[in-house]
Amino acid sequence: MRKIYILIIIFSLYFINTASSQNILTWEACVAEAKKKHPDLISAAEKVKQVKADKMIEISSALPQIDGTLSGKSTKASTGATSDSYSYSVTGTQLIFDGFKTLHDISSSSKTLEAEEYNYKVTSSDIRLNLRNSFVGLLKAQELSILTKDISERRRQNLKLVNLRYEAGREHKGSLLTAEADLANAEYEAKQAERNIILYQRELSKEMGLEKLNLVSVKGRFSLTRDYDIKPDIENLADTTPFLQELIAEKEATRYDLKSKQADFFPAVYLNGSAGKSSGEWPPDDDSWSFGMSVTLPIFEGGSRIVDIRKAKSKLRQAETDERSGRDSVLFTLEKTWKDIRDTIENLSVQEKFLQAAEERAKVTQAQYETGLISFDDWIIIEDNLVSAKKSYLNAQANMMIAEAYWIQAIGGTLEYDE
Repeated sequence: MRKIYILIIIFSLYFINTASSQNILTWEACVAEAKKKHPDLISAAEKVKQVKADKMIEISSALPQIDGTLSGKSTKASTGATSDSYSYSVTGTQLIFDGFKTLHDISSSSKTLEAEEYNYKVTSSDIRLNLRNSFVGLLKAQELSILTKDISERRRQNLKLVNLRYEAGREHKGSLLTAEADLANAEYEAKQAERNIILYQRELSKEMGLEKLNLVSVKGRFSLTRDYDIKPDIENLADTTPFLQELIAEKEATRYDLKSKQADFFPAVYLNGSAGKSSGEWPPDDDSWSFGMSVTLPIFEGGSRIVDIRKAKSKLRQAETDERSGRDSVLFTLEKTWKDIRDTIENLSVQEKFLQAAEERAKVTQAQYETGLISFDDWIIIEDNLVSAKKSYLNAQANMMIAEAYWIQAIGGTLEYDE
């Protein structure tokens, strides 16, 4: 029986550990979920499919258009006599020339498709930014929960020490009340940190595209994915971003739209042909066919074609200015996010030094206060500095990762960036 109990305990621990490990997600696992389930990404992918279909529709207009007809009818005259007639035929039309209007329409749809594909990358890049921020937020919340519990325990030990000195008559009541307030504040921050975990869990579930809250933990390190020692060429980097490439493609699409409108002033030339059979009996056996050419040229449409050209020119000018404005915005964003990431990297180094100094001073002053070499006011300042240094260091770690996430989004890094 003792062996059986031992086996039961071992299996129970195994399944508990397995269940726990399934609720711990890495960054790669979060990305995989977002790629499959995020509604904005799915919507962007469907828009690409729709524009692809529009392009195929434009291409089909340049191909032969073939129709088939089949008819049969019976008629009765006033004399009571009836007659039957049957026929079937195939007709075809092929565009020969329309001032290259169809060609420009196809080119416009190709550029529109290209723009939509870049928009998909922009959407993926935005999703990665939000997902990364949520991941770092939850990672920070988990670490802050551990940190605040440690701080709370340290404050509790400090209160015991102050209370002993107060009971011995070597400390006044104000110091005791201050120590009690510090403990109460530490316990409040520990509870607040626990609530923050739930909040970031919900945010991470949303950014992964999950329909329900998933109470997960995340696993990762506060480190960068790349080295950022050398500043890249911002000017050249801007031209490769999906956002700017989307604006360029949209501009080219409007340029082809303008050429298409201008082609409306040219005649459209078609080849037409048909072949079929008809007679009063089924199957019909009287052959008939025709072959020819037709030319259409709008003469007057109330000036609508001229207005269409003016409108197309205005859209092109708008697209050109949007591209210029977009490039200026991308250049500024790249410059700012590069500055931010360098600032956070250097700030982390500074905060690490402050933390090391605060820990060393706290060790010394703890012993000095216990032996009565320093006052409560001097000691508690050092303790407060230690608590502040620990929080500042954690914030600096998280801020560095978030700054990197904004930089990656600025250069157009998608969900596939880390693969």
